[in-house]
Amino acid sequence: MSDRSYTHIIVGGGTAGCVLAARLSADPKLKVLLLEAGSRDWHPYIHMPVGFAKITASNLTWGYSTEPQQHAGGRRIPYAQGRVLGGGSSVNAEVFTRGVPEDYDRWANEEGCRGWSFKEIQPCFLRSERNTALADDWHGTDGQLGVSNVANPQPLTRQFVMACQQFGIPYNHDFNGARQEGAGYYQVNVVDGRRCSAARGYLDPARKRNNLTVVTEANTQRILFDGNRATGIEYRRKGKVHQAMASSEVLLTAGAIGSPKLLMLSGIGPADHLRELGIEVRADMAEVGANLADHVNIDLVAELHNHLSLDKYKKLHWAAWAGLQYLLFRSGPVASNVVEGGLFWHSGKDRGVPDLQFHFLAGAGAEDGVGSVAPERSGITLNCYGLRPKARGTVRLASADPSAAPKIDPNFFGDSEDLSITVKGLKLGRKIFSQPALAKHIQRVILPDDSLSTDDELSEFVRNHARTSYHPVGTCRMGSDAASVVDTDLKLRGFESLRICDSSVFPSLIGSNTNAPTAMVAEKASDLILGRRVIPPQNNGLQK
Repeated sequence: MSDRSYTHIIVGGGTAGCVLAARLSADPKLKVLLLEAGSRDWHPYIHMPVGFAKITASNLTWGYSTEPQQHAGGRRIPYAQGRVLGGGSSVNAEVFTRGVPEDYDRWANEEGCRGWSFKEIQPCFLRSERNTALADDWHGTDGQLGVSNVANPQPLTRQFVMACQQFGIPYNHDFNGARQEGAGYYQVNVVDGRRCSAARGYLDPARKRNNLTVVTEANTQRILFDGNRATGIEYRRKGKVHQAMASSEVLLTAGAIGSPKLLMLSGIGPADHLRELGIEVRADMAEVGANLADHVNIDLVAELHNHLSLDKYKKLHWAAWAGLQYLLFRSGPVASNVVEGGLFWHSGKDRGVPDLQFHFLAGAGAEDGVGSVAPERSGITLNCYGLRPKARGTVRLASADPSAAPKIDPNFFGDSEDLSITVKGLKLGRKIFSQPALAKHIQRVILPDDSLSTDDELSEFVRNHARTSYHPVGTCRMGSDAASVVDTDLKLRGFESLRICDSSVFPSLIGSNTNAPTAMVAEKASDLILGRRVIPPQNNGLQK
């Protein structure tokens, strides 16, 4: 492929990259290149909602693991990240949550991100959302990310919601509405029985445009500069090295792991670290790759004395029946995202907004590394995590070789309060399992074993079994202080024509899953790049 010139080059075809590619290419005067290291989103598991459980350890993700976790049993914890068009939105469990207004007001008022309060970014949320079930001030109906209610929750998911109410937790019909507290059913990025990823919702309608080029299996190796101005990128594809030039801007959307990695490969990051690897320092920026935050969760697993959960579909005859139902009607177990039910609650009375989130799965061992039951048995899973952990970790290079996996250290439980809140969540999960609606189905709780009762015992269990929730953020922190990596216009400090427009710019974690907030960041980025005021939800540029 010969060198080519574009107005904008987008590095990373995940959620943020797909949003930006669609929004920018809506202007016919621009010429946009989108580069993705992974493949096209062709795999059928991507599009079947239940398929996410088979994707986590596949070649559709980067096969990362953390550095040994000092406060989590010294373990190397699998750390999958999307490596396919759509990124996380193509491989996640399709849960659609946004957090609470207080999260974004904290960004604006306490963390130096003026212009990013909830009132200011809510139009970007609404513009991205195409909700097929709810239409009010909290929801958009004309956007690109299809959102629906779970069509037919599994019987055990209904029992979970009932068990929460039996414990005294109120029902909540809309976690994205006026209040987050309560138990209920998640809204999901599923439309007509198929996943609606950012690739499907944003990119597919835009790909017919002549001014948009999408290149997959392209591993970006470094950013090209003329002085402090980004002029293009260098990437490797099928054994050959290519360069692409940008007359306007280079936009990084490679995520909280990929974006700082590319900056450091390009000589931008902690100077001592770069010199150790023989990389010429272009700018000493200590916070590139720092401030890594992630939700770390723990799973409760119970074995049932019946076969009401989705585990029965692991048997060939049941799987064949479910597959046929899906092929004919786009319904049934294959149309379930498995993670149908949820709960937002408080770890203590002094907590203002919820600081715990739970996901209920009508099955056990859905993902690699998660506790399961014997093959002939059926089970259920309830996982929980603290929503705003205090611990911060790092992303660092392992070598100057662009193909080498980075060193990822989320520093799970590096702050003792994070562990304390997780243990409180574990205790609450046990109480929910003990309520009549669920207890009548449970033969025994496998994880954690009933013999573990003291806080010390439960803390040790958490340290030895906790895992990532795949929500890394913060490694290219946005702010107004000189130490922040990008300013509130998402421009890399000290450089021209280079922005970062993904979850790496989050100054802190928000209290929910992170896919919808990442799409919001890219929506706002498109306004900043195009120099326009926020466009209203009904005029989103893709309906023409």
